[in-house]
Amino acid sequence: MSEYSREEKSKPRVAVVFGGRSSEHAISCVTAANVLQVIDRDKYDVVPVGITTSGHWVLESGDPERLSITDGKLPEVDVTALPVLFGADRELIVTEPDQVPSTLGEVDVVFPLLHGPWGEDGTLQGLLEMSDIRYVGSGVLASAVGMDKHYMKVVFAAAGLEVTPYVVIRDRDWTRDPQASREAVDQLGYPVFVKPARGGSSLGIRKVNSLDELDDAVAEARAHDPKVIVEASAKGPREIEVGVLGGLNGGNAEVSVCGEIAVSGGGHDFYDFETKYLPEGEEYTALSVPADLPDEIAAEIRAKALTAFDAIEGEGLARVDFFLDADQRVIINEINTMPGFTPTSMFPRLWAASGVDYPALVDRLLSLAMTRPTGLR
Repeated sequence: MSEYSREEKSKPRVAVVFGGRSSEHAISCVTAANVLQVIDRDKYDVVPVGITTSGHWVLESGDPERLSITDGKLPEVDVTALPVLFGADRELIVTEPDQVPSTLGEVDVVFPLLHGPWGEDGTLQGLLEMSDIRYVGSGVLASAVGMDKHYMKVVFAAAGLEVTPYVVIRDRDWTRDPQASREAVDQLGYPVFVKPARGGSSLGIRKVNSLDELDDAVAEARAHDPKVIVEASAKGPREIEVGVLGGLNGGNAEVSVCGEIAVSGGGHDFYDFETKYLPEGEEYTALSVPADLPDEIAAEIRAKALTAFDAIEGEGLARVDFFLDADQRVIINEINTMPGFTPTSMFPRLWAASGVDYPALVDRLLSLAMTRPTGLR
């Protein structure tokens, strides 16, 4: 532990935090494995910190091989590792059983690589704000709005962005009067997409083609989140994504080239968990970066991505997803304030095609966080 002691600290110390309590725990571990491999150790001291599925913080080894998907097995944080917590003066403290707590020294910036609730949704960001610790990515408000697909749409619509029609099914709605929810969904017309309102990585999402499929889809979504959103399907849509990076030294945010996702075959109707993350889904997925789009459409998408980023008061980074329908209308789908971050994920691919490779992207995000003031801004 001496390598992390305050006396020996000569470089900015980065706590890479990953895992978490959400159903996206494994994807967070995979993301961390890749980020830990490329952080410049000559420039930063790196401390891997895992959060177990039960919410305990531990000092992880950060072994990239153990944190990767291997033979279809999903990784998870080592529950036997030493417990850690943040103390006064931004210090990271190890709390070994039956031992006097010891400090690893001050942390200069946290790189939170958590996906989903209890990490990406403003909860971790609030903890870090209260502790006066700098961190990568959006603040409390943007993280919360970016996690909740319902309020995200409310904010986007207020900013003048077109969204798909939708119905929200809260826990009380489904418990008291499910028939009213069924009738509201019926007004959208089929097919629809049923999703956990505050989830990601395509977990719990199902395409529903008729009323008799709805209840099972709602039950699956509710297994991840008691609040469900049902979205109308766009007409013959193409799925287009762009990446946004905050500007250094107060500069304007930048937008990447556009990328396109096309999924076909193998029983996959959309970009689901298997086609996103598992090797067996790769043959059914085509990622085109840059996307083959008319210049004016690409410019419109990139401009609307900035509008979305500003609308939620985003910081640091985001991936913004759109539908381009058969009538060439640009419809925003969602914003992701901590997108998938493996080298093969769309966000790093978009920036690699825009001239920022994976190691440079990680360094850019850390630099943004280090220069951003703490507190209200």
